[in-house]
Amino acid sequence: MNNFKSLRNLVVHSPRFILSALMVLAVSVAAFAQTLTVHGTVVDPDGEPIIGGTVLVPGTNKAAATDIDGNYSLTGVPSDGKIEFRYVGYVNVTENVNGRSEINVKMNLDSQMLDEVVVVGYGVQKKSDVTGAMTNVSAKELNTRPVSNAFEALQGKAAGVDITTSERPGTLGSIYIRGQRSLTAEGGPLYVVDGVPLMSASAIETLNPRDIESIDVLKDASATAIYGSRGANGVIIVTTRNGKPGNFSLNYSGSVTTSRIVDRAKSMSAEDFVNFKRWAAYNLDPETYASPYAPTKENDAKIFGSALDGNTSYDNVMRGWATGTWNPSAMLDTDWTDYVTQTGISTEHTLSASGGNEKMNAYGSFGYLSNDGTQKGQWYKRYTGKVSVNISPVKWFEIQASINASWQEQDYGIARLKARSNSGPDAIYDYAKSIFNHAIPYDEDGNRIINPGGENTIYTVIGEQEHTTQKSQTFRALGSFSAILKLGEIWEPLKGLQYKIAFGPDFRHWREGAYVDGFSVNTINADGTEGKNWARLQNRRDFSWTLDNMITYNRTFAKKHNVGVTLLQTASKWDVETSSMEANNLAKDSYKWNAFNTVDLLNKDNAAGMSSGITERQLESYMIRVNYGFDDRYLLTLSGRWDGASQLAAGKKWDFFPSAAIAWRLNQEAFLRDYTWLNNLKLRLGVGTTGNAAVSPYSTLGSINSYWLPTPNGNQQIWVTNEPYYVKDLTGMANQDLGWEKTTQWNVGVDFGFFNNRLSGGIDMYWSKTNDLLMSTTIPSLTGYNTTLANVGKTSNKGVEVTISAVPVETRYFNWNTNLNFAWQKDKIDELAYGKNDMKDNSWFIGEQLSIFYGYKNDGIWQDTPEDRAEMEKWNANGYNFTPGNVRPHDMDGDYKMTDEDRVVLGNTRPNWTLGWSNNFTYRGIELGFQIIGRFGYYFNTGGQPMTATANQYAFEYWTPENPDATYQKPILAQATAGSGDPYASLLGYQKASFLKMRNISIGYNFPARLLEKATIKNLKIYAQAINPFSIYQSVDGYDLDTGKTYYNRSFAFGLEIGF
Repeated sequence: MNNFKSLRNLVVHSPRFILSALMVLAVSVAAFAQTLTVHGTVVDPDGEPIIGGTVLVPGTNKAAATDIDGNYSLTGVPSDGKIEFRYVGYVNVTENVNGRSEINVKMNLDSQMLDEVVVVGYGVQKKSDVTGAMTNVSAKELNTRPVSNAFEALQGKAAGVDITTSERPGTLGSIYIRGQRSLTAEGGPLYVVDGVPLMSASAIETLNPRDIESIDVLKDASATAIYGSRGANGVIIVTTRNGKPGNFSLNYSGSVTTSRIVDRAKSMSAEDFVNFKRWAAYNLDPETYASPYAPTKENDAKIFGSALDGNTSYDNVMRGWATGTWNPSAMLDTDWTDYVTQTGISTEHTLSASGGNEKMNAYGSFGYLSNDGTQKGQWYKRYTGKVSVNISPVKWFEIQASINASWQEQDYGIARLKARSNSGPDAIYDYAKSIFNHAIPYDEDGNRIINPGGENTIYTVIGEQEHTTQKSQTFRALGSFSAILKLGEIWEPLKGLQYKIAFGPDFRHWREGAYVDGFSVNTINADGTEGKNWARLQNRRDFSWTLDNMITYNRTFAKKHNVGVTLLQTASKWDVETSSMEANNLAKDSYKWNAFNTVDLLNKDNAAGMSSGITERQLESYMIRVNYGFDDRYLLTLSGRWDGASQLAAGKKWDFFPSAAIAWRLNQEAFLRDYTWLNNLKLRLGVGTTGNAAVSPYSTLGSINSYWLPTPNGNQQIWVTNEPYYVKDLTGMANQDLGWEKTTQWNVGVDFGFFNNRLSGGIDMYWSKTNDLLMSTTIPSLTGYNTTLANVGKTSNKGVEVTISAVPVETRYFNWNTNLNFAWQKDKIDELAYGKNDMKDNSWFIGEQLSIFYGYKNDGIWQDTPEDRAEMEKWNANGYNFTPGNVRPHDMDGDYKMTDEDRVVLGNTRPNWTLGWSNNFTYRGIELGFQIIGRFGYYFNTGGQPMTATANQYAFEYWTPENPDATYQKPILAQATAGSGDPYASLLGYQKASFLKMRNISIGYNFPARLLEKATIKNLKIYAQAINPFSIYQSVDGYDLDTGKTYYNRSFAFGLEIGF
């Protein structure tokens, strides 16, 4: 109490104390008021929220991002400081805080940037400055649906890029950019990941698609020529995600996809097949077999009896005669595909983190993918890790490092390993479809029947996935390391000058173990006892690296002259080591491929073998590129690259690949500037030459083979070339003059944007000529060789590509975005190895497309009419045996004989037209989208239908007197190994092909930011998708032309994306 009184007296009677206290309080309040929390909304010129914009305090690591409503909140902001607002494609905005806690901003479009920065190879450019033909696909477009790899994500997104579909887990379809140019050399594009050209057996399928920031496709030679010999077939540049300055962020994305097989050509039911086989027997010999209109038990006994399956299928047919009259419903009807299919489950998860400041930032992610296929025995797993770091300790020096690593495991499933025929099915589902529905899976003792249906070419699939395995493991690490010295930041006169050194290693190790036990249908003995097992172990190790030294200079003079110069020296090396061993009769099934030391190598029955090898090649290059722009109106790009490839002949290794392109931005001209609805109008013209040296590294060196020659003193090793007594397959003669295959391409294009770019796109037309084709040609055998590689022949290619993007509806709450791309291309052979002579053995014809079907045309099916019977008599007088219901070949020369002179080009195997169309509708937080893809203008070969009735039959219509307009001919009983009973049955297999398919339909919901703030969640999205829900059009009945088979997977996916 006394202490309190003393304090009171001190306060009351000491003015000095009061003054001191007030000063301390004032300082404390001032210190507290120096920083505050600022919030607000960022919108575009139309008042729509800008999502994902960056809000930061310059010179600090304080940053935030705008949410789906354009809102932001930034803490620790100096009350007298500044806030900067950034968003790609918009002009940066800087606001003085002046003590305000709420700052709302409207951002305007940056007319100089148009909409984005794109990667053009060895650098980046504003899209408005690009002079070549290219397509940019953003991360948002790539991740519109859950996919296993980047190829699937890219399908249908870029005009002129044709990607086919593969349904087997862990496998890829084919990809072509602007068609085909070479007859025998590699036709795939070059892949570049974070500046590193890929050379290993893996492409970009090992990358996690969610780690990809963007994909840029370079298509014309003026854009690809800077990659010289490797850019002949187009270039796909992948940029993976990097860290960004700003607050730490953590993101998760995951999905679950279920899939089922949809078959457009089911097998015949037991009832239909029994009737079908009756027709086949009757058509073969109507005197011996009863008419299908009046079936008898005795007739069926002759047709279906077989001891090969213990007469189990015969007994099943006899069930239908149990009452004395034919009752097909009494038979057992087995759908064999039920034994080999399952619901495919695919799950994928990606966890990523990013953050840092202007001096150092990083990105890291971990991904997991598991895909159990719709066919039993097929599965694929992938683990991915991605780490990238950007360090800028001072403004004149940067270090960038990135590593993409993956571990993959795959079981390829049943294929043709140890198969009794190399032309049979390559998947267990196709095997199952070859088995008759009236066949029985098990005998009375519960044992599987090896030859169900009683045919020696048909084998059971029951449990086959337990007897055959083909497992592979792949580890891949792809690095990108670089350092940049900005000389212009050190000394002002050197402004715009910088030096970059980059190193890109790529390591890949692939290991495959295959095993087929003695009870597989491909190895089991005819009496059902265990046959010879077989094992194989293969290894392949790829290691490549690329080292770049690059000097760049970019500067603007007098505010009108933009100059850019790139000087590059680069070297690459690639080596591949392979090894393989295989043998029969492993001691135990559990050994699989891991105990070859238990095999007796001297026992011929074990068929033991081994091999190993190494392949090396190198490439050295020098490149110069000059860019010039005047007043943002007139643009010029010139480049030249010198490549030296080790695999070509001495004196032919080096060549020069130039390119040039010009562009004119008409919308920047004075006479068009007043048209406010015109945002972009650019004309482009480019020409360039690229090379192709995609042949074996030792094609110019003489090959020699090693053999073991039996002698009285044992086996002696000998080395020979094409010694006829020892060599089975002749090797080609080395060509010491083998040089580059060269392609020169012209490209004319126009880019446009109207109405604030609500309607934008581009149109490109191109023409290319390829000379000195790398081809294998036949040479006189007196040389000791039969073939050699040479630079002979010419091809050409032309096409048109159109890309249109539009925003037909744009309101405050509802938006509709649509993107359409389509392309037409046609290639042609201009000259071949023998000058103007066709090469029929290879199906190469001057004036025709590069990949075609060559054979007989057909005129449908012979009918039972007086006109057709009169024609058949003329044919049959020449030894033929045509009857109504047979396939009618087309006689080109009218001599009533089918000879080689009647063969013609039926059509091209690759599409002339491709299409992709994507639409996205948003209403508040709800998203609805769909994508359509299509391929048109080509031929597809179904193989026809043998109609022998000794192999299972698809449920297609076939000719009968009452059904003369059927698609396929009448059945004729015949051995499957002898081919169809109708010698021209295969002609009906060549059909015009086109399809239009709904690739996916998606619906999603983005939760409002105001609901997530309390949980410190930045964004949350849930979605559902239907993948391959239906086809709009398929020109070939019973086939899905997207997969090239009768079946495809229909899937449903559910996913979640969340960020903190």
